[in-house]
Amino acid sequence: MEVVFRPAHKENHAQGRRAHPDRKREHEAGAKHRQTYREGKRQETYIVETLAYENAEDKKHKQIHFVLGKAFEITLAFTLVKIDDSHTRFIYEGENKGVNFVGRAMLKLGGDKNNLKVVEEFLQKVREEAFKL
Repeated sequence: MEVVFRPAHKENHAQGRRAHPDRKREHEAGAKHRQTYREGKRQETYIVETLAYENAEDKKHKQIHFVLGKAFEITLAFTLVKIDDSHTRFIYEGENKGVNFVGRAMLKLGGDKNNLKVVEEFLQKVREEAFKL
């Protein structure tokens, strides 16, 4: 579970991590850190807040929140539950909200098909990391 948990929660904030002035570590609830995301030539920096964090032997959970591009409020949660020594249940939850007219319009125009594609790509990356073991 430890090996799968690391790529699962790092994938969504893999670049440009820097501690935010509140000095909590990102594995503590209430912690904030700066993150930079690149897609092609576009680069966006935003503050990620850790809302919840649990690191038990049989369950791992992390919930984060951030505003992307001043248009989208995003909340993500990653949970791993140990089933047995060779099986783990991975639960990925997310919510995107438009915070202004542009964000709300983009979410409506983008549609569910595009959102599903993003989720499937992320889950594929998690699978690939898990099977490297």
